[in-house]
Amino acid sequence: MSSIEYVRRYPVGAEVTREGTHFRVWAPIRSRVEVVLEGGPNLELSAEGGGYFSGFAPALGDGTRYRFRLDGGQSLYPDPAARFQPQGPHGPSQVVDPTRFGWDDVHWPGVPAEGQVLYEMHIGTYTPEGTFAAAAARLPELAQLGITAIEVMPVADFPGRFGWGYDGTCLFSPTRLYGTPDDFRRFVNAAHANGLGVILDVVYNHFGPDGNYIREFAPAFLSTIHKTEWGEPFNFDGADSGPVREFFIANAAYWIEEYHIDGLRLDATQAIFDDSPTHILTEIARRVREAARGRATFLMGENEPQDANLVRGCENGGCGLDAIWNDDLHHSARVALSGKNEGYFMDYRGTPQEFVSAAKWGFLYQGQQYRWHNRRRGRPAFDIPRHRFVAFLENHDQVANSGRGFRVNQMTSPARFRAMTAYLLLIPATPLLFQGQEYASTKPFLFFADHHPELAAAVFNGRRDSMRRFRSQAGVEGMSLVPDPADMKTFERSKLDRAERDSRPEWLALHHDLLALRKIDPAFRTKVMDGAILGPEAFVLRFFVPGDQDRLLVVNLGRDLRLDPAPEPLLAPPEAHSHWYPIWSSEDPKYGGHGTAPLDTDDNWWVPGEAAVVLAARSRDAENK
Repeated sequence: MSSIEYVRRYPVGAEVTREGTHFRVWAPIRSRVEVVLEGGPNLELSAEGGGYFSGFAPALGDGTRYRFRLDGGQSLYPDPAARFQPQGPHGPSQVVDPTRFGWDDVHWPGVPAEGQVLYEMHIGTYTPEGTFAAAAARLPELAQLGITAIEVMPVADFPGRFGWGYDGTCLFSPTRLYGTPDDFRRFVNAAHANGLGVILDVVYNHFGPDGNYIREFAPAFLSTIHKTEWGEPFNFDGADSGPVREFFIANAAYWIEEYHIDGLRLDATQAIFDDSPTHILTEIARRVREAARGRATFLMGENEPQDANLVRGCENGGCGLDAIWNDDLHHSARVALSGKNEGYFMDYRGTPQEFVSAAKWGFLYQGQQYRWHNRRRGRPAFDIPRHRFVAFLENHDQVANSGRGFRVNQMTSPARFRAMTAYLLLIPATPLLFQGQEYASTKPFLFFADHHPELAAAVFNGRRDSMRRFRSQAGVEGMSLVPDPADMKTFERSKLDRAERDSRPEWLALHHDLLALRKIDPAFRTKVMDGAILGPEAFVLRFFVPGDQDRLLVVNLGRDLRLDPAPEPLLAPPEAHSHWYPIWSSEDPKYGGHGTAPLDTDDNWWVPGEAAVVLAARSRDAENK
């Protein structure tokens, strides 16, 4: 074997060429690095300077398994940038040739920032099999529903038999639990064939506590300045941070280029610390768009403080992401539907004012004092277009944090859940559904993580401590309901039930019709909208459209409401129109409702309880016929 000059696609990892495989690794604390091949012989890497080692192995290709030996020691370590770990993070790495896969998506345009309907999916629980292949077979039904892009929870490999994926340690390696790298490519290829984008959830704020060998290569990978609640964050702004930044920028591009991913969901960006002149998120966003080569990409961030600068352009001091998750809207909806505002819901009342404000302005907290954190939350976001806020009624965290893993539909009445679903799917924000939500699943989504016994016990205790934030769950009875994350039964209980989906056509019809209305009716693409409070639990949103094509969305989460008088100008029909009449109602019998009587009558307004109704204006000419 010999070392030859090679122009690499990415800074680290094993890359296949026509002549063999090129290896490169950053190990600045080492003086000698060898590639130990299964079946031998070994390859001594050459020191390049700057802590990098590289070398070329002729006639070595796809499927070869290898590890690194450092400074001649006895221990062998997986590649920190391995493209596949067939036996998990503790086993050997495997060379992967991405050119062997035949893509069919040459004309796929990508995922633009506006017009998306997102669907969050955990591959391991979406189907009984829990594989990329099984999930791919179910994609047509999501496309038929009206979904435009799948947000896949993290797939970077992690130890154990199951997990959420947020404790990944092999950031370039799709987990063997769901299939091979080509199985993931087939999933993406199938999504594109069905008109669906794929957005990958990535964790760039910490490594998982098990299966991470980065300290053996480069302790400087981890920050000594910053801390997170999950462990040491990455070193994006300290000494020797250049190769670290390079690693993550390359990882983001890798998923776009080699897996045709359409964008990223960046987990917990508040824990991605960087005091550099150019934030690492800005550089990641630039590189992702370069890697897409003209395809539209969608980059969204989760950010607990709800910093609107994430979605502002770089020229305005922002990071240039396309969207940001809106926890405020979720928290208000959860309080309104469940009646509980304990724990981190304490700063929300679930009132009509909050729903009007969330529809108009995105974040509810844009710099006000926030009791839960005992500090101010957010910053002004009035200039942010509404589609840049990702809105949801549930997601993986929020379902799991309900204690028993209850879905929102299990905390309220069917009618109220239908009404709130209409609000979610018709406001200008980008809506996100969590897997199973489209048919009001009753399957829990619990916190599960398979670790060795000592770590598993610590994780279980930590989970119980986090549940104590909620007063109703803090007692002995509540603690007894917290399932053991390391128990296989916890994982199995979280799998969706296909039979349940098949038995709930009314919920599928509700979501299908709302998404069709959102797509077809120009009112729900308008940039001009206003709202008003009608009662203690009722409000109206008016979508203004030229040509007197305005729409009203009337939502009442409480009991029947009589408005007489009705001194609210948003309820007045456009000029030359006499009344508003329903064109869609959450109380339609095909959704499980009881029908909808007229709202705008000569006897003034009658607003049905626990309902959402879309109204259009009737012209006087039509009225007189």
